[in-house]
Amino acid sequence: MLYRSAREWRSAPHKRVLLYGMSGLGKTHLSNMLRAHGDWFHYSIDYRIGTRYMGELIADNAKAHAMKVPFLRNLLLTDSIYIGSNITFDNLAPVSTYLGKPGDPAKGGLPIREYRRRQEQFRSAEIAALRDTGHFIERAQRLYGYPNFVCDTGGSICEWVDGDDPEDTLLNELSRHCLLIYLEGSRAHTQELIRRFDRAPKPMAYQPEFLDAAWTDYLNEHGCGESDVDPDAFIRWTYARALAHRQPRYDKMAKWGVTLTAEEAAGVTGPADFENLVATALDRAC
Repeated sequence: MLYRSAREWRSAPHKRVLLYGMSGLGKTHLSNMLRAHGDWFHYSIDYRIGTRYMGELIADNAKAHAMKVPFLRNLLLTDSIYIGSNITFDNLAPVSTYLGKPGDPAKGGLPIREYRRRQEQFRSAEIAALRDTGHFIERAQRLYGYPNFVCDTGGSICEWVDGDDPEDTLLNELSRHCLLIYLEGSRAHTQELIRRFDRAPKPMAYQPEFLDAAWTDYLNEHGCGESDVDPDAFIRWTYARALAHRQPRYDKMAKWGVTLTAEEAAGVTGPADFENLVATALDRAC
């Protein structure tokens, strides 16, 4: 680990951490809180994906839809209007909208082949954005003078690494730059995430093997063809399975750093609280 003890962490002039865990457990909340106090640079992986690696894909998709409308088509062809996405740390909807949901086109679904293509684009983009972490640590300090750095990851980081493999390239690279901090939820948190998702289902990224199995099982269980799938029904059906699939992958990653419970993270009100909590987690781990 980057910091081998609580003492080493407390005395470090530059504190660098990477937060990971299920979406909805407080990674972005913690990152925003640290940034708001002035000496922490907040590097959002999802923001980097949407602006650097998938920005053109997102904009082109919006333009393709606009080209179907004669009024907008003429304006686009004459360069009279501009179409782009307005991604912010708190509004990443353009990314999830581009990812989409598979199923019936009449209900806003994508053909499964196109859906898989976009999933692969996201996988490549997320890995590239994670690999940019070291660059942004250097950039944050050189350009802006930030002494501390927090990397705010997406919930799908666990899909692209193998925590059991000591030679995992991405985990080795990230752990050289940051202290990896797992935000661990309880069973109650998981049930609340499922209820929240059921109320407002939104696209998410899946490991290809998991998606293939889920898609086949859904078609067999519901006795329907690919174009008959209700997109929202499919991602609701898949969500709890996706969480169960991810949990052991997060658990294997935990050995690469320290663990904070979601309850502990929720009690943090400022950088001093956070630094004390991480010190306690290092004491537990060492």
